Amino acid sequence: MTTTTNAEPAFRCLSLGAGVQSSLLLILAAQGHLPKIDYALFSDTGWEPQAVYTHLDRLEREVAAPARIKVFKVSSGNIRNDALDPGHRFASMPLFIKNPDGGNGMTRRQCTGEYKIKPLKAKVRELLGYPYPARIPAGVFVEQWIGISRDEFHRAKDADVRYMRNRFPLLDLDLTREDCLRILAENGFENTPKSSCLGCPFHSDRQWRQIRDESPAEWADVVAFDAAIRAGSARANATGSPLLGSAYLHRSRVPLDQAPIDRPSRAERCGQQPDVLHLADEENQEKTGCSPWACRGDAA
Repeated sequence: MTTTTNAEPAFRCLSLGAGVQSSLLLILAAQGHLPKIDYALFSDTGWEPQAVYTHLDRLEREVAAPARIKVFKVSSGNIRNDALDPGHRFASMPLFIKNPDGGNGMTRRQCTGEYKIKPLKAKVRELLGYPYPARIPAGVFVEQWIGISRDEFHRAKDADVRYMRNRFPLLDLDLTREDCLRILAENGFENTPKSSCLGCPFHSDRQWRQIRDESPAEWADVVAFDAAIRAGSARANATGSPLLGSAYLHRSRVPLDQAPIDRPSRAERCGQQPDVLHLADEENQEKTGCSPWACRGDAA
């Protein structure tokens, strides 16, 4: 069992999404620019782009291992397979719905909690020595690093459990996402991908185009998934709770391969950097990668 005082964490761990911000945190810790972390935890939904898995392997091999930082990959299952399995309980994705009366809606977002946060918490408890349902004593906690940069400071939140205390080192360093990209490039990681499920409904049109144009096999995968979930999850239909309406991955609520994703966003038309633009108009939003603790859907 792990014991500690109220002042000192049992260990430091990084919530490693393998996107821009969390990748930089791992590099800075490994190089000694930040305090040493003990673990990096990657929560795998089973449906990340191959580029993310390739990048994660490189981070583990070239950054974490030499610095003696242990990387753990944790998972609650494969979100794509679970959605299409009539025998599996499915934590719903935030799908866009066209209602029978012609109105629009969205399904409730449960995927972040089930496929990202739940396995991370379970691993932290295991590393502390108090796996669920064991009670963690008062005063025992871990310091959890989360990659949120200055341009997204509003996404920083306190942990919802006593045994985890969130820290945001990029905010302490006053770094923006552009700063992160620059430092990553200086360290040979200029091609760090965005981290999010292939079929995340919060993709911008720019991200959908990128999948279509740069990864035909992954595009075919998300197009097939989009068609398969038109009536909702397989489990709901198998248990007699069919979706009242039609579900889509794209906000236009038409099949993904017919969606108007070639229309440039306002950011692109203005020649701005879309990755750091935050507009109230959902149609024009271009957001960054997914974080277990700061889902892009929170701002939509």
